[in-house]
Amino acid sequence: MTDRATSEMHWRSLALLNLFRFLSVLGLFLGLSLLFPRVLADSGGREPFFWACAIDALLALGFIFTIRSRKPAFEIQLSAQVATDIVFLVFVMHLFGGVRSGIGILLLPYLAAAGLISRGRMTLFHAAMASLALLAEQLVRVAYEGVSPDDNLTPALLCVACFAVAWLGYRLSHYAEASEALAAQRGVDLANLGQVNQRILQDVSDGVVVVDAVGHVRQFNHRATELLGLPLTLNQPLVQAAPSLDAIWRDWREDRTQAPALLAGQAHKTLRPRMVPMSENASEADVLIYLEDMDRLRRESQQLKLAALGRLTANLAHEIRNPLSAIAHAAQLLGEEATDDPLMQRLTRIIDDNTRRLERMVHDVLELNRRDRVVRQDIELDEWLHTFLDEFRQVENIVPPLLLTCPPHVVVRFDPGHLHQVLWNLARNGWRYCSKTEGSLVFNVLAHRGRWRLDVINDGPPVPADAQTQLFEPFFTTDTKGTGLGLYIAREICAANAAHLEYLAPAEGGASFCITFGISDEQKNENR
Repeated sequence: MTDRATSEMHWRSLALLNLFRFLSVLGLFLGLSLLFPRVLADSGGREPFFWACAIDALLALGFIFTIRSRKPAFEIQLSAQVATDIVFLVFVMHLFGGVRSGIGILLLPYLAAAGLISRGRMTLFHAAMASLALLAEQLVRVAYEGVSPDDNLTPALLCVACFAVAWLGYRLSHYAEASEALAAQRGVDLANLGQVNQRILQDVSDGVVVVDAVGHVRQFNHRATELLGLPLTLNQPLVQAAPSLDAIWRDWREDRTQAPALLAGQAHKTLRPRMVPMSENASEADVLIYLEDMDRLRRESQQLKLAALGRLTANLAHEIRNPLSAIAHAAQLLGEEATDDPLMQRLTRIIDDNTRRLERMVHDVLELNRRDRVVRQDIELDEWLHTFLDEFRQVENIVPPLLLTCPPHVVVRFDPGHLHQVLWNLARNGWRYCSKTEGSLVFNVLAHRGRWRLDVINDGPPVPADAQTQLFEPFFTTDTKGTGLGLYIAREICAANAAHLEYLAPAEGGASFCITFGISDEQKNENR
């Protein structure tokens, strides 16, 4: 609790104490005037009593304005109110016969209340004021009314009671402060815990819906609404928000031994609900429903298999490279020895062609195994692509100009060597299948969904529909001389650079391979 909030609470407590004082004076006045008029008449202090009550009540009314104005300070006003009560009660006690009248005991609740309000800061001072007033009243009675000194025991006990109540109020105030601080800290901890839980809930890749025992939605994350394709609101009956999920939840409550049925989600997605009760008493507990995207699970499983396959092929590549070099060297020696034998020359040429193909495959596999060595840098695409296309045309002996469309000052983060390798693969494939005329191979940079995308478009035949799903799988190729690793390696390199490579079939014909830069892992998985 802040200092300002604490101060406001003190002033409110002081206002309530002032109201209590006013009502106490009014009650004392009415009680003695209406219920015990004879006692008041016998004491001979009717008029002084009335004046004392009137003055104390007027002071209580005056304190209302000082409390509202917050002037003077809190401690001064509290001590003034306590002093007013002490003087008033000791005066009334004196009118009715001193300590033996019992009115002096009324000092104790005032001292206790003042101690709790002041949190122990002025409690002992107030008790000392009350004790001095009691002792002064007793001295007056002994000096002027002939009271026996033997009657001093009762005032002394009342003074002790004042200090005891003051000490008790002091201790209670400390307990109250400690409890208040603990409650405030617990409140902060609970608020922080709630924020952490909400952040975790929103960051998980699965959809999450919390349902109470009667079937109302208690919590949910944004992913759940995406997967279900339905709007969810808090405290909404699940049967209204998602009837199919509600039916699965109710079936699970009837028989928890059976696995929940699969659920049809948005965009033909298949969801697997997983029910987790949040306490041991599952029949009355809230239930945490996880909605797992089966397509994502299959993709992750495939990625794990492909990763294992990549490690295996890398090891095989190392084992193949040395024998392959020996075969190539032996074929070269045979070719040099049999220069006059056409059959031997043909056989050595076949050996040489196939060893070159195997060597290229081994090289591709080893490059794939080194894809994690990424040094991403800022690349200005316009300048970089012009340099790349000049080099590509020179190396591949391309005469017709290649078209490039790129806005100025487009900067992406990518490993330059990796981008060169990926684009060289795409450009070489595109040039192989295009018509090899001006404009048959186009490089186009455009903004797409808040990110930059590079399209490599050729006017050749499109990839057959049945081959598009396998296009980026390892060792898949439509070319008898290809290794089937080029596009797979290109996509993996893009993924290592926070980009995504995909194939698109333009409506006007041809083929297009698109690199989207700066894309998250989750979005890459959704695009696959």
